[in-house]
Amino acid sequence: MENQAPYQPRIRTFLEMVKFSHTVFALPFALLAALLAANGLPSLWKILWIIVAMAGARTGAMGANRLLDAKIDARNPRTRNRALPTGQINPRQALLMTGVSYLIFIFAAAMLNPLCLHLAPYVIMLLTAYSAAKRYTIYTHYILGLCLGLAPIGAWIAISGTLALTPLILALAVGSWVSGFDLLYSLQDIEFDQQEGLHSIPASIGVVKTMALARKLHLGMLGGLFFVYLISPSLGWLFLLALLAVAALLHYEHEILSPTDLSKIDTAFFTINGYISIILFVIAALDIFAG
Repeated sequence: MENQAPYQPRIRTFLEMVKFSHTVFALPFALLAALLAANGLPSLWKILWIIVAMAGARTGAMGANRLLDAKIDARNPRTRNRALPTGQINPRQALLMTGVSYLIFIFAAAMLNPLCLHLAPYVIMLLTAYSAAKRYTIYTHYILGLCLGLAPIGAWIAISGTLALTPLILALAVGSWVSGFDLLYSLQDIEFDQQEGLHSIPASIGVVKTMALARKLHLGMLGGLFFVYLISPSLGWLFLLALLAVAALLHYEHEILSPTDLSKIDTAFFTINGYISIILFVIAALDIFAG
């Protein structure tokens, strides 16, 4: 009989495998869009289901990514110690938890409004398609940006039931930001991607050009956020201070990396970008409520 870990430890291992804590990257932007759509604080019921939907969608997407990439991860020295390659979780368990996560997302969408429920299957298809994209296109980083850029769009629709220019621009800003830091993170796998025949921009254009492209994308993020400020009457001078803080953090993110030294990539990817999303949301929320 197979010796299996207790159920709760397997759930903890799955959440660690999918980096559940990294929900912090897109969630603040979804909540910001919700505040802008409501021109203030939406109902706590709506906020609750937006958070549940975000957590379910991202967890399901990462579960699908780990499942589809299990054999690749097992060959990659950087990822061979993940839960699936090492057998801490078997594929059947991971598939079950991934399916449950997507069902939670669909249920949360249904609790928000009919349009969210109608769009949920298409979101799942896009999130799952991202996981296979690296086998066919170098533009996987942009697809990831698109996936996370859906967060403010979905939250806006959840509150207003319609779409508008503001969440679209916010989505472009988020997409540029995510694509930029994913390019930087992918620098670790250039040699492996080339050996395996996997498609990525870093493997195609090299380290120096990739870092320059990431800088341009992050400048695009700042431009998009400034445009959101211009078209959002509920945002004021505090949001501009937030943009200065974000610009400083992005500058620092690029300063601590160099083509010959990627040793601080985890700080650049995880820590700094986590600060960026949280700081921007907190200051923007204060700005909206102060107005």
